[in-house]
Amino acid sequence: MSAKVAPPAPLQLVRIAVDCMGGDHGPLITLPACRAFLDKHPSAELVLVGAADALRPAAQWPRCNVVVATEVVTMDDSVEVALRRKRDSSMRVALQQVKAGAHACVSAGNTGALMAVARYLLKTLDGIDRPAIATVMPNRRDGYTTVLDLGANVDCTPEHLLQFAVMGSALVSAVDGKAEPSVGLLNIGEEAIKGSETIKRAGELLRAAGEAGQINFFGNVEGNDIFKGTVDVVVCDGFVGNVLLKTSEGLASMMSDFIKQEFTRGPMSKLAALVAMPVLQRFKHRVDPRRYNGAALLGLRGLVFKSHGSADAYAFEQALARAYDAARNRLLDRVHDRLGPTLMALPAGDGASEQAA
Repeated sequence: MSAKVAPPAPLQLVRIAVDCMGGDHGPLITLPACRAFLDKHPSAELVLVGAADALRPAAQWPRCNVVVATEVVTMDDSVEVALRRKRDSSMRVALQQVKAGAHACVSAGNTGALMAVARYLLKTLDGIDRPAIATVMPNRRDGYTTVLDLGANVDCTPEHLLQFAVMGSALVSAVDGKAEPSVGLLNIGEEAIKGSETIKRAGELLRAAGEAGQINFFGNVEGNDIFKGTVDVVVCDGFVGNVLLKTSEGLASMMSDFIKQEFTRGPMSKLAALVAMPVLQRFKHRVDPRRYNGAALLGLRGLVFKSHGSADAYAFEQALARAYDAARNRLLDRVHDRLGPTLMALPAGDGASEQAA
């Protein structure tokens, strides 16, 4: 294993910019979430961005500043509208706060627009071709597995997957305090000979990085390993990752509906459901997607976290907390420290050079 760089000291004060107008519910959800977050995080400051009238209740909150934006990027707006026409949107102004010195930004707005505007304003880190979306999924170890990419990049090269592995490792190290998170490459089998040519080549790059001590590469993993908790980080392309995410959300929703339906059936079903309720409720709590809200847009020159558009106040607060943990533990510095040695070790011609449009 190569010598490891000591992790940077945590920030003493974390400033987070919040797009208060994004998502399905806007200030009705974001403001209560921000107030609850501030009560639990005395070393945090918030910059609330949105319409003046909507944010007036927060004008006197401690450790809170209000920045007015006159436009809103809706969930139906195209990337072109967000980038070219709505230059004073709450999303864009919140991201500009990061460029001006805020440590992170959180938005529940349109994912495509958020990625495009963030990339336009903040640019990508040196050595990163394409930002990736990373989030966590619950596993049976009573923890969670970090998965990326979840939809930012449909087609990925082996080098992109290596970059995702490095960024995912840095994220888990920063947020969860694991010095050397284990990384798995999502495949159709554990054997190195399986998978597409892209996956096979990615496996070679990841194994080389593991042998050089730059990541803790476990090997190939399958879909069920995510929920087993076999590894800390699972890497895949955005097409596979997005399908995986939507499927897991659908299963969690189905479980919640099943619990409710059992109480509408006959007396015996109601009695059985009542007896099993403590177990069912614990399981429902463990897989509740609200607990894991807050996907990181990794690879940018600033921290950006995406909340689910339909998030309630509890879920949006979780996204704020994840952004806070990442910023406080200097995620960007950790990505930089891990990325340089990994890219330098690539064989000539393997270095990533393209920039996504």
